[in-house]
Amino acid sequence: MSQEPKPQDTLIAVAMSGGVDSSVAALLLQRAGYRVVGLTMKLWSPPVSSCATDDTDKTCCTVDSAMDAKRVCDQLGIPHYTLDMQKDFEDRVMEPFYDSYRRGETPNPCVNCNSFVKWDALWQRARAIGAQYIATGHYAAVDRDEQGFAYILRGDDPKKDQSYFLWGIPPESLRQTLFPLGNLSKPEVRKLAAEAGLRTANKSESQDICFIPRGNYREFIAERAGDRGDAIEVGTLRGPDGVELGEHRGLPYYTIGQRKGLGVATGEPMFVRKLEPETNTVVLGRKEELYCTAFVADRFNGFGPDWEDRECLVQYRYRSPVKPALVERDADGRVRISLREPGYCVSPGQSVVFYDGDRLLGGARIREILD
Repeated sequence: MSQEPKPQDTLIAVAMSGGVDSSVAALLLQRAGYRVVGLTMKLWSPPVSSCATDDTDKTCCTVDSAMDAKRVCDQLGIPHYTLDMQKDFEDRVMEPFYDSYRRGETPNPCVNCNSFVKWDALWQRARAIGAQYIATGHYAAVDRDEQGFAYILRGDDPKKDQSYFLWGIPPESLRQTLFPLGNLSKPEVRKLAAEAGLRTANKSESQDICFIPRGNYREFIAERAGDRGDAIEVGTLRGPDGVELGEHRGLPYYTIGQRKGLGVATGEPMFVRKLEPETNTVVLGRKEELYCTAFVADRFNGFGPDWEDRECLVQYRYRSPVKPALVERDADGRVRISLREPGYCVSPGQSVVFYDGDRLLGGARIREILD
């Protein structure tokens, strides 16, 4: 049962990146009769060396992107503000991203950005100007059950569904959230933008992490380590039979499931199976050794009434297929996920998300592989 706010006297703050999706989100809300204001977050400053390339025009944090957002707001006749949120982004996204890789994990910065920046720091600023709701251009939807509990639903377009990245939104904030694009496909969004004459209608988009516009996270880690004087120590490469195969370049440069760039020749395909920060070891294995049936996650966030142990569908990587599992919570707020069929390449630091059909029940951060 979905309940939308009444347009009369309802102010909605739209997080506008300067892309086509957030532009159309603002357009649709305005057409529905709401009072709309556009908020653009300045999250980080691209290095001067990269500003001469074509990479940064695809990110959401450049001067050009902020200007695109403002111009769309001018076209729609709605107010627009640019907010300096670089410290929030540094503290809650970039620094944890760096630290996680140094611990031998594979982080998901978009989850932290949604949880701690958009639905925390930005939402606080939106409420300060009188907004009752926040809206974004994510491909997802909000639904409410008969008891009034809010849930996230998968977007109708499976190619664009972004519900996986939204599990960390606080339930109390989700009740004040709108996703206007949930029932649309990307071509439909671009068509709406073109029909309205929005300047972002044909703007390209990037799948890269916004603060790594060239997609090379290893370069980011190396530069930050160098700036801080942090040592990234070489360590041991160990084979599937416990045999030492040589040295690795440093734990942050490897991810679970990696096959290329290992620097060893074993006569058979080898993959990164495990990263051991306590011994500074990269453990390699055969492909069949990358399957597991149980793992533990923390930082649980759930929607609906009090969470109970339950059978549900889980997704442990973006675009990975969902798998049936038993999810059990312990007294410390951690969850154990027991897969009903083996899962491939489950990685500490990534998100595990729980579904009942298309309804998002919650999620957590993977911490440890058990079996």
